[in-house]
Amino acid sequence: MTRKTQCLIPATDRECKIAMLTLQDTLHVVGGKWKLVLISILRAGKLKFRELSREAGISSRILSKELKEMEMNGLVTRTVCDTNPITVEYELTPYSDTLSELITVMHAWGKQHREKIKG
Repeated sequence: MTRKTQCLIPATDRECKIAMLTLQDTLHVVGGKWKLVLISILRAGKLKFRELSREAGISSRILSKELKEMEMNGLVTRTVCDTNPITVEYELTPYSDTLSELITVMHAWGKQHREKIKG
């Protein structure tokens, strides 16, 4: 298989390289075990840190790391609430809506794959 046939769309070698880089960028932003799960949970509305941790079944340390990366990429906002004790809420940004089609397609593929594996 040549590099050109590996590309998702017919393209020059340069365009194909750029396409591969953009795919890597996408995986960097939404890849891993938790980011899309967290986005799916937050689609129902904002949650406090501990609520999100409980809902996702994720440790505080990992959740904190994932949320920082998601905030850096403009997918969630972090709000420190003036409560005693201080609480922090997270919610999706309008920009996160740009992932809706991707999430829908991945859900459909996952459902199909699960059915295939179950036989």
